[in-house]
Amino acid sequence: MQIDFLRAGLFIAMATGLLGSPGPGISALVSLGRSRGFARSMPFFWGLQLGLDVAAAGCAVGLFSLVRTIPGAVTTLAVIGTTYLVWLAYRIATAPVRGSSGARKNEPAFTAAGGFLLGVTNPKAYLAFVSLMSSQVVVRSNASADVFFKWLAIAVVIVVVDMVWLWIGAVLGRSDMGPRGERTLNVAMGSVILGSSILAWV
Repeated sequence: MQIDFLRAGLFIAMATGLLGSPGPGISALVSLGRSRGFARSMPFFWGLQLGLDVAAAGCAVGLFSLVRTIPGAVTTLAVIGTTYLVWLAYRIATAPVRGSSGARKNEPAFTAAGGFLLGVTNPKAYLAFVSLMSSQVVVRSNASADVFFKWLAIAVVIVVVDMVWLWIGAVLGRSDMGPRGERTLNVAMGSVILGSSILAWV
């Protein structure tokens, strides 16, 4: 197995840029880290990682392209994904801020299952995965090894960048932003998710 280390480095850099830019998953992690802290966000975090890994694997083996050949399948998945993303955007944007009534009691129930669902319905992630999987060859003379290397690199990059964003959210949670600052951040994170949901229809 011959790995082109220059191309591997460029691939990882490209993956970091694409997967580390704000989208539904990162917005949810920042919001959750701020409201619930780092440790309590772990179930959602690992559920999200599993969902993204499954989505990346589907793109790697061409499953996403196969689904697109089934009449109505893409539309059905888009409706399901968009409905969930809109709901998540609303819950984040309207989440109570500290100092308001019930601020710590009525937070959205972010679970491992919710994280997984977000991972497999994230339109931004699919666009990034398809782009990365179809990029230049990293492992020469072995197509299967090349696909596996790209999938593994994507999985590792996602864990690292998402962990950083979750930590940033936890740090923001320990700072005194004031009710207006917290509300502005909530609305901004919700807006990012809502905007990303439109990608499912583009």
